[in-house]
Amino acid sequence: MSTVELGRPLSGHEPPEVPRGSREFRRRLRWAAVRYGPVLLTYGVLKLAGFAVFMYLLDSAGDFRKKNPRFGGGEHAWDVLASWDGWWYQQIAAHGYDPALEPVPGATGLITLEGNSAAFFPLYPALMRLVSECTGLGLFGAGLTVSVIASFVAALGIYAVTRRLGGHRAGLVAAGLWAVWPGSGTEWSGYSESLYTALAAWACHAVMSRRWLTAGLLTCAAGLCRPTAAALIAALAVAALLSLRRRADGVLRPLAAVAIAPLGLFGYLAWVNYRMGDINGYSKLQDGAWAHKFDWGVHTFKVLTSLPVGHFDYLFARAFEDVIGVCVVLAVPVLTVLLLRLRPPAVLVVYTVLSYLMVMTTQQIFGNVSRYLLPLFPLFIPLAVAMRRLSWPSLASVLGTAALASGSYAGYVLFELGVP
Repeated sequence: MSTVELGRPLSGHEPPEVPRGSREFRRRLRWAAVRYGPVLLTYGVLKLAGFAVFMYLLDSAGDFRKKNPRFGGGEHAWDVLASWDGWWYQQIAAHGYDPALEPVPGATGLITLEGNSAAFFPLYPALMRLVSECTGLGLFGAGLTVSVIASFVAALGIYAVTRRLGGHRAGLVAAGLWAVWPGSGTEWSGYSESLYTALAAWACHAVMSRRWLTAGLLTCAAGLCRPTAAALIAALAVAALLSLRRRADGVLRPLAAVAIAPLGLFGYLAWVNYRMGDINGYSKLQDGAWAHKFDWGVHTFKVLTSLPVGHFDYLFARAFEDVIGVCVVLAVPVLTVLLLRLRPPAVLVVYTVLSYLMVMTTQQIFGNVSRYLLPLFPLFIPLAVAMRRLSWPSLASVLGTAALASGSYAGYVLFELGVP
């Protein structure tokens, strides 16, 4: 205890009065800086290195794409960051939704319905619009701002979850892996992956910390971000049932979390179906307008058996990004087994396995698989636990090299060579 606190200053002069609340705030701020500063620095440096390589490659590519903002054209190379899905998010932020099942005139092939903004969930464009209104930034800048901030929040959440299982050093490594993982190019772009991962990571951490209402609210918000939040909802429900079985946290709070968690996802889907006048409108839109549908893994199996023998007769074939996708798809089961060996909480296991199965059993652009699997952050944990044994110079070399390479495999390949 200090002399000031004892009321006996060392000198003859009284120290200046410092409000108790101010002292407590500064103490907490210093504690947060010591605890989380290295996490933010690790993620930020690695991500910035990869992003710089990505921008260099984009600039070197020259006029590769059509000059259409929707497909990555524009005055600057970085306009590609808000192309494709990013273009749709900007349209929603600017004009809202106008859901309808509009057939393509004379269509007889795979795409039978007009592309529709209702396929994209509302939380990310809503935050984009809010930031734009509050800061004066355009929707492009506002969207990137939301994504960048969310990516750092996600890094903190991944650190917090990993730290509970492997300690501080493993948490730092996991945050670094989030910066360099295949598909991580979308973390600083006009896409919703960073926001969704941030919500999922902190929801899982809340479950692990037995803060049920917080977990329910975060999961509800995640349901307004991506349809794969169904896996997070199921994971929370399983964790709640296990808690009820152990009688660890009473009954009311776990049940309240289970009741709150699905409201975002089911509420949005119900609204879309109502506006379209079809009880299965969202699924029909995804299938007819975007060729995304549940197919029991038929498309994934065709890619996995065609690509190794040099056949590209499957839907949406793109060689380079599909090879990366296959590598990620095959790595997930291996990393899942390694994760299970650490005996993690059920919420992490259920979330990881169900998220993986949802992606694998859906027909889609396979080259995007590395992006769709990016939110599976529990897969970082076994790697981080193993890599924590490395010295700091070795860790810097491994993660630094991966960061530089990620500018190509996690950024340029998706945004310039493929369709993100």
